[in-house]
Amino acid sequence: MLDIKDFSFLENHNSFDFKGFLIKISGYWKWFVFGLLFSLLVAYQFNVRKQKVYSLETTIAIKEQDNPLFTSNTSLIFNWGGSSDQVQNISTTIKSRSHNESVVNKLDFYINYLKQQKYYIQDVYGSTPFFVSIYKSKNQLLNIPVKIKFLSNTEYEITIEANSNSIEVINYLENSKNVVSVVDSKIVKRFKVGQKVNLPFLNWVLEIKENPGNYVGSDYIVSFNSFDEVVSKYKNIKVTIDEKAPSIIKLSLEGTNKARIVDYLNETVKTLIKRQLDSKNLFAENTIKYIDTTLQLMEGDLKKANLELKDFSKNNNVAQIETGGEAFQTQIIDLDKTDSEVKRKINYYATLSSYLNKSNDFSKLPAPSVAGIEDPNILLNVTKLVELSVRRSEMLYSVKSDLMYNNIDNEIASVKRVLLENVASAKAAIQMDANQVKSKINQVEGMIKTLPEEKQEYIKIMRKYDLSNGIYETYLSKRSEAQIVKAANLSDIQFIDPAKDIGEGLIGPRTSVNYVIAIFIGLLGPLLIIFLLFFINNSIQNTEDVSRLTKLPLLGVVGVKNTASNLSVFEKPKSALSESFRAIRSSLQFLYKKQSVTGSKTLMLTSSISGEGKTFCCINIATVFALSEKKTVVVGLDLRKPKIFEDFNLDNKTGIVDYLIGSKTLDQITQSTIIPYLDVITSGPIPPNPSELIMGETMKEFMEELKKKYDYIILDTPPVGLVTDAVELSMYADVTLYVMRQNFTKKEMVTLLNNRVMREELVNVSIILNGFENKAKYGYGHAYGYGYGAYANGYHEEEKSSNSLVKLYQKIVKLFAKNSD
Repeated sequence: MLDIKDFSFLENHNSFDFKGFLIKISGYWKWFVFGLLFSLLVAYQFNVRKQKVYSLETTIAIKEQDNPLFTSNTSLIFNWGGSSDQVQNISTTIKSRSHNESVVNKLDFYINYLKQQKYYIQDVYGSTPFFVSIYKSKNQLLNIPVKIKFLSNTEYEITIEANSNSIEVINYLENSKNVVSVVDSKIVKRFKVGQKVNLPFLNWVLEIKENPGNYVGSDYIVSFNSFDEVVSKYKNIKVTIDEKAPSIIKLSLEGTNKARIVDYLNETVKTLIKRQLDSKNLFAENTIKYIDTTLQLMEGDLKKANLELKDFSKNNNVAQIETGGEAFQTQIIDLDKTDSEVKRKINYYATLSSYLNKSNDFSKLPAPSVAGIEDPNILLNVTKLVELSVRRSEMLYSVKSDLMYNNIDNEIASVKRVLLENVASAKAAIQMDANQVKSKINQVEGMIKTLPEEKQEYIKIMRKYDLSNGIYETYLSKRSEAQIVKAANLSDIQFIDPAKDIGEGLIGPRTSVNYVIAIFIGLLGPLLIIFLLFFINNSIQNTEDVSRLTKLPLLGVVGVKNTASNLSVFEKPKSALSESFRAIRSSLQFLYKKQSVTGSKTLMLTSSISGEGKTFCCINIATVFALSEKKTVVVGLDLRKPKIFEDFNLDNKTGIVDYLIGSKTLDQITQSTIIPYLDVITSGPIPPNPSELIMGETMKEFMEELKKKYDYIILDTPPVGLVTDAVELSMYADVTLYVMRQNFTKKEMVTLLNNRVMREELVNVSIILNGFENKAKYGYGHAYGYGYGAYANGYHEEEKSSNSLVKLYQKIVKLFAKNSD
């Protein structure tokens, strides 16, 4: 008998049972197999239905290229953005709307070439055997697919299915949309390759590429997208500036068609190079235009001076006149050239001041060097002003922020203000030079007046001719210099690594990663479910749970019922389940012997609540005693819910209730069964006062009569967790068996049992764990006796299984058993 101090431990021990959890996991292997198969199937479907996405890139370098033809006298310098701002300006330009509009328009990327695949429509740009040339000034279908089927090498059929009789069209030249009406919503027409298609909603010419291969019978789709939507898509091109090398820019683009990505990246760089070079040549072009305008004005003066010289030469002996006064002639001509240069500078300053005060666009300013101005401050500020003006025009489509416009406008105003101050200072200084030259000219002219009249006239004509010719030649030289500079200019943008399809760049869907994720989810999902079930399940799972929760001995473990009725031992006496009850019989005999019980022996079975298999265990324990030819009786003392009679096909019209109220004798209420040596006394009619009947003296007399008649008395009592009848009957029992059912009996019920034992309400209590199965799920044997594997063969009846996996498992076990022998 257990001491009360054995129950001083905490029954509600809540430490997590990792071992039981791991064992439980293996029992749900089917869940894991299903989870893996399901998740892998989902991953496979995702992979085959999802188009592959690629990311390709190109690398460019930004480096200011010095013109190799620049000399110390060449000042036609224009730095596109300045060395410190070029990278950021180019980065902004690449993502600007105007730049991407230009690239999309050059490549006609608003035209989609598609092909229907099994799960999706694939972009087949670059791999089609044909291309279409559209008339941009005419209407094209918008967002409605044009299905193309090649009937022969020279003929194709188009099919257009609209949702209504109104079709939206787009004019790419004007970038305008409109709606046209059609008679039928489905349009089918045939055309020749190279034939001009002229429909209200479609205007193109379809041409076959060189070496197209066999394309007869192939189906393709052509569609036209909104120009603005396509541009907006490509504005998302990724621009990355290398942190370690700020002059290096990487451009990358993602998409489902590598050929389209390659063409766009390379074309965007080519367009950028041309745009940058055009901007760089802007200064030279402005200078050439300025010089051309000046030369046109000077041609008349030069012709007039040439005619005067010819007329003078006809009427006079030029050779004689040239002798004498050569020093004065040379001196006055040199002074005239100096005076012309000074005036040219003054005129440039005046023009520049007027332009700065009256204009807002400074991108057309000519180079100061065209007027011979070499002031570094003026040269620098004019260059900067042109650059800022170009930058502002570039921002027109790429920047929507008023703040950035205000910043560049403020910078332009600041440079203009400084430049005006520079011009004012330079004009003041050059005016002093002009006065000095004028004074020297007056002195020489006074000396020339002392010469003969013919000589004075000749010097006057030569002064006009030499001055006009010198100025003209100077401008011609400057124009030639500007043309050379323009031709020799190099772009500051250089390809380092053009975009190219080398078979790489796949970024999704990553099939291997998806399968790994699927495996992880397929295992994690069932694991979480099992953990949740394990965590929230507060029922008895295995023998270890019983051992942790109570010190009461575990007398036996009973497997799952394998028969239609509760007469499992009688129906299958050689089954493993029957052996488990025989093991309980042996343990009971040991207990009776230990307690020195002689003669008739009484056994009481109870449980916590209904449904734990108390009656099932009661019947089969009684059966094993009866099969050993011991006179056994089962007494149905569950007076509230009688049911033991059902399994023996007996009636419940009379029973122990009739005996207790004195209306029947023991023989009258005792019923024989189909099992030899086994009788049953049912409960009889349900009384209004079952507890009072059990507590009466008649019950004691009843038990004494039974002991005289039977070797074993099995009392089937109500659940002790619901009513106290079992407590009142425990005084008649030599041994009490408390039935627990796996995955059914709650752990807190064990606390109730412990408390009753501590209060000695129940004595000589042992536990039976009923309904025990599946080692992995619940942490013990598959069923009592199954754990012996091949060594149990021949001792128990073979139980057929409809589960093919179980059959396979059994075959493997047998194979290993033979090998081990």
